[in-house]
Amino acid sequence: MATDEDETTAAETARTMQGFMALPGPVEDRNEVFAGCVAEVVRVLGLDVAHEPQPGEPRTWVNHARTALYKACRRDLILSEESFQTLIKAAVYDPDPSFNRHFLEPALNAFGHGRVKASLLGYLRAGTDIERAGAANAWYWSDLPLRMPTVRAEHPAATGPAEPDAAPTVGAEWYETALREFVSNEHLDVRRCILPGLPLRKSVYPPELHDLVDAAVAIARSHPDEYIRHRVEHQVGD
Repeated sequence: MATDEDETTAAETARTMQGFMALPGPVEDRNEVFAGCVAEVVRVLGLDVAHEPQPGEPRTWVNHARTALYKACRRDLILSEESFQTLIKAAVYDPDPSFNRHFLEPALNAFGHGRVKASLLGYLRAGTDIERAGAANAWYWSDLPLRMPTVRAEHPAATGPAEPDAAPTVGAEWYETALREFVSNEHLDVRRCILPGLPLRKSVYPPELHDLVDAAVAIARSHPDEYIRHRVEHQVGD
């Protein structure tokens, strides 16, 4: 797993060098729930790791589970229907916006970009605030190229389109929903996590949403959170 971690670290470093402030950690602790999500991934996928973390060592156990999943994806891995939501939920609850891709990528390869994006959109629309923030973090990876040919769905007919350009409608719905959520939802994690992936160019949206773009920019520029104030200045458009 060192290769993917190195790539992620390099990408994060490059973004920081370009002047972006690092996304702060979540204000609400989700580690216990996340460990439960990972335990379910281990159970459903039958990964070769102890099914429960030892007391006082949840982070070490989660890292073992990540490694086991990474290795399984390099073999002939057949994912059941149950595994789809299990992997998506783990990606959504992962507190690390760099490593949540390890749960999202198998789902992308087995079930397609369209279905993964639709599931994340569902979390953004109807999830808890923790789930909305986590879905926004996971959305960042939702256009990853399909690089795991040995990861397949058990029932291919149930999968969504496999190509990233097969879900333009979901993408447009995501941007509109994210814009509305950023303006209306005052939860700090939700706003922090939505903003990096939120286009603030009016040309991206239909005319009836242009006032919301102005509102989003005004909220971000006057927000008490330093990260949000810093980030918006990198994103303002026409």
